[in-house]
Amino acid sequence: MSPWKGVVRFRKKEKQSPRYIGVYQIIERVSEVAYRLDLPLELSMVHNVFHVSMLRRYVSDPSHVIPPQPLEINPDFTYDEVPVTILDWKDKVLRNKTVCMVKVLWRNHSVEEVT
Repeated sequence: MSPWKGVVRFRKKEKQSPRYIGVYQIIERVSEVAYRLDLPLELSMVHNVFHVSMLRRYVSDPSHVIPPQPLEINPDFTYDEVPVTILDWKDKVLRNKTVCMVKVLWRNHSVEEVT
Protein backbone atom coordinates (compact mmCIF):
# COMPACT_ATOMS: atom_id res chain seq x y z
CA MET A 1 0.00 0.00 0.00
CA SER A 2 1.33 3.41 -0.92
CA PRO A 3 1.06 6.17 1.73
CA TRP A 4 -0.29 9.60 0.84
CA LYS A 5 2.26 12.37 0.59
CA GLY A 6 2.29 14.73 3.57
CA VAL A 7 0.17 12.46 5.76
CA VAL A 8 1.91 11.61 9.03
CA ARG A 9 -0.43 8.77 9.99
CA PHE A 10 1.75 6.18 8.22
CA ARG A 11 4.29 5.64 11.02
CA LYS A 12 7.22 7.81 9.84
CA LYS A 13 7.61 11.59 10.08
CA GLU A 14 10.91 11.66 8.24
CA LYS A 15 11.78 13.78 5.26
CA GLN A 16 11.70 10.77 2.94
CA SER A 17 8.68 8.66 3.69
CA PRO A 18 8.58 5.03 2.48
CA ARG A 19 7.16 4.35 -0.96
CA TYR A 20 5.03 1.40 0.21
CA ILE A 21 4.13 0.22 3.69
CA GLY A 22 3.14 -3.21 4.92
CA VAL A 23 1.65 -6.29 3.33
CA TYR A 24 -2.10 -6.40 3.92
CA GLN A 25 -4.71 -8.89 2.81
CA ILE A 26 -7.47 -7.85 0.41
CA ILE A 27 -10.88 -8.46 2.01
CA GLU A 28 -13.10 -7.62 -0.96
CA ARG A 29 -13.21 -5.94 -4.34
CA VAL A 30 -15.36 -2.82 -3.99
CA SER A 31 -15.33 -1.84 -7.67
CA GLU A 32 -13.18 -2.42 -10.74
CA VAL A 33 -10.46 -0.11 -9.39
CA ALA A 34 -11.00 -0.15 -5.60
CA TYR A 35 -10.17 -2.77 -2.97
CA ARG A 36 -10.92 -3.04 0.76
CA LEU A 37 -7.87 -4.05 2.85
CA ASP A 38 -7.57 -5.70 6.26
CA LEU A 39 -5.59 -3.00 8.13
CA PRO A 40 -4.13 -3.41 11.65
CA LEU A 41 -5.49 -1.44 14.62
CA GLU A 42 -2.62 1.05 14.49
CA LEU A 43 -3.96 2.23 11.10
CA SER A 44 -7.58 2.47 12.27
CA MET A 45 -7.67 6.21 11.46
CA VAL A 46 -7.04 5.44 7.76
CA HIS A 47 -9.92 4.52 5.44
CA ASN A 48 -9.56 0.88 4.39
CA VAL A 49 -10.63 1.24 0.70
CA PHE A 50 -7.81 2.01 -1.76
CA HIS A 51 -7.48 2.64 -5.49
CA VAL A 52 -5.38 0.10 -7.41
CA SER A 53 -2.74 2.76 -8.13
CA MET A 54 -2.03 2.88 -4.37
CA LEU A 55 -1.39 -0.88 -4.19
CA ARG A 56 1.69 -2.85 -5.18
CA ARG A 57 1.50 -5.89 -7.43
CA TYR A 58 1.23 -9.28 -5.72
CA VAL A 59 4.43 -11.34 -5.65
CA SER A 60 3.59 -15.01 -5.84
CA ASP A 61 4.51 -17.33 -3.00
CA PRO A 62 4.47 -21.15 -3.42
CA SER A 63 2.60 -21.52 -0.12
CA HIS A 64 -0.30 -19.41 -1.50
CA VAL A 65 -1.09 -21.78 -4.38
CA ILE A 66 -4.65 -23.09 -4.38
CA PRO A 67 -4.96 -26.64 -5.73
CA PRO A 68 -7.01 -26.80 -8.95
CA GLN A 69 -10.39 -28.50 -8.94
CA PRO A 70 -10.66 -31.63 -11.08
CA LEU A 71 -12.21 -30.95 -14.47
CA GLU A 72 -13.50 -33.55 -16.88
CA ILE A 73 -12.15 -32.65 -20.32
CA ASN A 74 -13.56 -34.19 -23.48
CA PRO A 75 -11.24 -35.62 -26.18
CA ASP A 76 -11.75 -32.46 -28.27
CA PHE A 77 -10.47 -30.32 -25.34
CA THR A 78 -13.86 -28.96 -24.32
CA TYR A 79 -15.88 -29.46 -21.17
CA ASP A 80 -19.60 -29.60 -20.53
CA GLU A 81 -21.25 -26.68 -18.75
CA VAL A 82 -23.91 -27.89 -16.35
CA PRO A 83 -26.16 -25.43 -14.50
CA VAL A 84 -26.35 -25.96 -10.74
CA THR A 85 -29.01 -23.46 -9.70
CA ILE A 86 -30.79 -20.27 -10.73
CA LEU A 87 -29.72 -17.43 -8.44
CA ASP A 88 -31.86 -14.59 -9.77
CA TRP A 89 -34.28 -13.75 -12.55
CA LYS A 90 -36.08 -10.67 -13.85
CA ASP A 91 -38.17 -9.55 -16.80
CA LYS A 92 -36.68 -6.85 -19.02
CA VAL A 93 -39.34 -4.89 -20.84
CA LEU A 94 -38.39 -3.69 -24.31
CA ARG A 95 -40.57 -1.64 -26.69
CA ASN A 96 -42.90 -4.39 -27.83
CA LYS A 97 -41.76 -7.52 -26.01
CA THR A 98 -40.56 -8.82 -22.65
CA VAL A 99 -37.32 -10.78 -22.23
CA CYS A 100 -36.82 -13.04 -19.22
CA MET A 101 -33.24 -12.73 -17.87
CA VAL A 102 -31.87 -15.50 -15.63
CA LYS A 103 -28.66 -15.54 -13.54
CA VAL A 104 -27.27 -19.10 -13.45
CA LEU A 105 -24.58 -20.67 -11.25
CA TRP A 106 -22.56 -23.18 -13.28
CA ARG A 107 -20.91 -26.36 -11.97
CA ASN A 108 -17.25 -25.57 -12.74
CA HIS A 109 -17.41 -21.86 -11.75
CA SER A 110 -17.52 -19.86 -8.53
CA VAL A 111 -20.29 -17.53 -7.37
CA GLU A 112 -18.39 -14.50 -8.73
CA GLU A 113 -18.60 -15.97 -12.25
CA VAL A 114 -22.37 -16.38 -12.52
CA THR A 115 -23.90 -15.47 -15.89
